[in-house]
Amino acid sequence: MTDAAFLDAISTSYDTVADTYVERYPATRLGPLGHAMLRAFAEIVLAESKGPVADLGCGPGGLTAVLAGHGLDVSGIDLSPRMIEHARAAHPDLDFRVGSITALDLPDGELGGAVAHFSTHHLPAEELPGVFAEFHRVLAPGGHLLLGTHLGADEHLRPTEAYGVHPVTYEWFLFPGELIASLLTDAGLTITARLDQPNPKGAGRSFAYFLARRES
Repeated sequence: MTDAAFLDAISTSYDTVADTYVERYPATRLGPLGHAMLRAFAEIVLAESKGPVADLGCGPGGLTAVLAGHGLDVSGIDLSPRMIEHARAAHPDLDFRVGSITALDLPDGELGGAVAHFSTHHLPAEELPGVFAEFHRVLAPGGHLLLGTHLGADEHLRPTEAYGVHPVTYEWFLFPGELIASLLTDAGLTITARLDQPNPKGAGRSFAYFLARRES
């Protein structure tokens, strides 16, 4: 699949499911550990890097609003125009833009922090080094990244529908945490903390959060 094709599949699929997603999940889907990681990230950014923050793959903006509630100067970026419409309607006081994490329309060193909350698992392995390099590029020296992602054993999933009603064409790529950590390091980011969480249902994919810093 070409770059344009997989990005179009992601955008179109999330445009298709956006209304149902917002209806089913009106609140941010964060458990206690997710909230703890967000609070820790916010405290670190406010204490150390102090710059603006981007929520990369913000969806309908719920997590962006949580970050704003922690005192961060935050904006949201998402590939799905329909998700951005929902985000702007729900949070008119915040800035939301359509964009791709593969090529962020941000200056070098613009951000004190970046959050990619379960927004990279639709990307094949060959795309991750470039995306993590983009995260490094847009962070200022001393800036921080919070990456949350699904984990798996190099699994490639091809769902055909979401929520039992909507056809989708995006794909899922689930990688071991060690690979994600290695790619973040290769991109020039220093991992400062990592939290692994087994699936709360006891089976299937697990989750992880990585806190990382751009040193220079």
